[in-house]
Amino acid sequence: MSEKTTSLSASRREPNGSRGARRLRREGQVPGTVYGGGKDPVSFQIEARTLRNALASTGAVIDLSLDGEKPEPVVLKERARHPVSGETMHVDLLRVDLAKPIQQPVPLELLDVEDSDVKVGGILENTVRELVVEAVPTSIPDVIQHSVAGLKVGASVTLGEIQAPAGTTIIGDPELVIATMRTSRGMVASEASGVVELETEVIGEEVAGVEDDAHASDSAERNQ
Repeated sequence: MSEKTTSLSASRREPNGSRGARRLRREGQVPGTVYGGGKDPVSFQIEARTLRNALASTGAVIDLSLDGEKPEPVVLKERARHPVSGETMHVDLLRVDLAKPIQQPVPLELLDVEDSDVKVGGILENTVRELVVEAVPTSIPDVIQHSVAGLKVGASVTLGEIQAPAGTTIIGDPELVIATMRTSRGMVASEASGVVELETEVIGEEVAGVEDDAHASDSAERNQ
């Protein structure tokens, strides 16, 4: 559970469009906005490395201080990344009440993949990589893990099979397919090769039998 918080200091900024945002990023700063809590949105800027370290080490809750003021609890609402470098280009933070539940996306990690039918050539399709959970901010987990040990080809994992961590509720349709074990091309080719080989053997045996019968018939006629 994310019962810890991380402190983050930022400076207010005046919103000045995409040109200003590009200038900030060239200077090693990341533009952001904090919303919610019954207050007006506030634009801010923060050093990129400081933000990166905070988002890498924190759970759900960040204690955000603007211009040295009293920190207030926030959570990451949205992060825009560069499509090539993956660097953070903009962040949206949301003010929260630590006593009230919120809904927050959490990464899903599938465990024990090597103990599923992947070991015989199956392909695991993980179609859902984030789950939405509801909990008080300090109980939002960093990650939700689920074991797929023993998952066979043709079988699936649904949302209803994922165990919600204590104090949290997973939001969504329990029948939603999270992951599926599919047959690989190699498995299909291997199975097809086996069938052809089997059919060849059977056909060969039948032909040999016919030829043996024919030889026996010719020999009987000569003896007569």
